[in-house]
Amino acid sequence: MNPISNPYMPAAGLPPSVLVGREALRERVRIGIARLREGRSAKSVLMVGLCGVGKTVLLQQMRSDAEGEGAYTLCIGNPEQRSLPALLAPQLRQVLLRLSQTEAAQDTARRALSALAGFTKALEGPFNGRLIDLNFDTEAAGLADQSQVEVGPTTLLEHACLAAKQAGSAVVLFIDEFHCIEATQLSGLIVVLHRCAQSRLPIIVVGAGLPQLRGRVGNAKAYAERLFDYPAIGPLSEVEAALAIVQPAAQDGVAFEAEAVDLIVEKTRGYPFFLQAWASHAWDAASTSPISLADVERAWTPAIVALDEHFFRAYFDRLTQTEKQYLRAMADLGPGPHRSGEIADRQGRRVQAVAPLRNGLIGKGLIWSPGHGDTAFTVPFFDEFMQRIMPCDDRRVVS
Repeated sequence: MNPISNPYMPAAGLPPSVLVGREALRERVRIGIARLREGRSAKSVLMVGLCGVGKTVLLQQMRSDAEGEGAYTLCIGNPEQRSLPALLAPQLRQVLLRLSQTEAAQDTARRALSALAGFTKALEGPFNGRLIDLNFDTEAAGLADQSQVEVGPTTLLEHACLAAKQAGSAVVLFIDEFHCIEATQLSGLIVVLHRCAQSRLPIIVVGAGLPQLRGRVGNAKAYAERLFDYPAIGPLSEVEAALAIVQPAAQDGVAFEAEAVDLIVEKTRGYPFFLQAWASHAWDAASTSPISLADVERAWTPAIVALDEHFFRAYFDRLTQTEKQYLRAMADLGPGPHRSGEIADRQGRRVQAVAPLRNGLIGKGLIWSPGHGDTAFTVPFFDEFMQRIMPCDDRRVVS
């Protein structure tokens, strides 16, 4: 097949030509935004799921949906060890500039733009490089004279929401890798959202992250659970996965043999990223339509090589040698979840001795705890990758 016409997108965050299986959640967010625009309440949505289930792609599609409905959107891609207000500032400026063109919101938007200009200057001065709390005090930051916005523990985000309310619209804040938000920043964001909810200001957060974000949000503020829903994003069903393979090819007049589709669905377990990767290599391996079972089987090895080099390796290279040994021992037990004691036993160590190591790997996003004392990979098929890249490694570590 012509590689230039290959319709599959096996790269992190790239939207596929056909997005299937997420319609209900997209509609859920759309209804929430519509409720806000009518002055009603709506819960923020934090999507949780493993790597490779398409959270980033879905987040991008939801942003496109929201903008199509006339909402004002902001989007943060990776907040790890970065100031959330500093990330928001340039996008807030764009939103406020748009709102300042609306007569009903003009005054509020312009006052907020004035404060934002001072805030940006502060970021370039004594606050440069610091993690600044979103609970931003204009007077404490020395911006009261420049802003004309009432001083006190208020935020620029709140004023943007007020302007959006005056304009008959809503603000939607999209945050990917939500689990990476620093604790103080997360607490500040929750405070702002709570105040906005109390003031009936139209804002909703739509976030995505690994499963551990549930615990992080719950630990940040006692009332946080009332602000968020946590829909789980899992693999596609067999029917949905088959459609994700067949429909993009059909748009170019190319078909798949049923057995070829079944094999990809079975081996990838419906995880969208892996499905896209194998389907892409099957396309390149095929010479004519329909793409056959033999084409798909021939594409297996190059697909695995590409995944190892360009996907799994990015996680592996962040690990210390001790962490690699821990994950290699875990891989011997299969995809999981596994009891922490089983992994420690595999290394000939005590659970207490490997607890800091396990916590560090949770912090790096490689594993998570689906239940007390349980451990599972956050990256599907990482157990198989560890066995390939460390086939003869000694998993026993001397304490």
